[in-house]
Amino acid sequence: MSLVKLTIKGISYSQTQNGAYALILNEVDGERKLPIVIGAFEAQSIAIALEKEIKPPRPLTHDLFKNFADRFDIVVKQVIIHKLVDGVFYSSIICERNKIEEIIDARTSDAIALALRFAAPIFTYKNILDKAGIFLKANPNDGEKESQDMDDVLSNPETFGMEESNQAGETYSKHSLSELHELLEGAVNDEDYEKAAKIRDEISKRES
Repeated sequence: MSLVKLTIKGISYSQTQNGAYALILNEVDGERKLPIVIGAFEAQSIAIALEKEIKPPRPLTHDLFKNFADRFDIVVKQVIIHKLVDGVFYSSIICERNKIEEIIDARTSDAIALALRFAAPIFTYKNILDKAGIFLKANPNDGEKESQDMDDVLSNPETFGMEESNQAGETYSKHSLSELHELLEGAVNDEDYEKAAKIRDEISKRES
């Protein structure tokens, strides 16, 4: 089976399904997206790894794993999403130590959180992308349509993975930029990285 390389497009959270997050992966040499429904903690960890401006004062679980691996000369070489069964993705982390390669089973969200920290490539098999990949509109004018598409995905997590969270969300559209920066700093100091990621999304949207 042929491997397909993926990159991370970002994390989408539903405006209608509170607490639902989807990690969106891009097909490198194609137009399909692979959405995977993940939990709030994992979304927070991935968002922090993507957002270089958010620096946790203490290491999160995936940061601790990275520090541990570095100390013992363990390198994550790549992550492979190798199976999709009953709407649940299964992944493997390919590691190397002293030129000996090991394969470790992992939840996909954890595997990708670690891949980001090790700058390791992410792959899946073509048959999985054929089965679960979707097309989202790339035109900026179709942003509302893309948002609706993602709400459809998040409303049916059994198609793309198990929904793991049901926490209420919060909107920051009414805050000024200066207020948002203050809120961001406060959220980071309070170690509320899920909130920080949402605030950072709103700041990025305003500044783009």
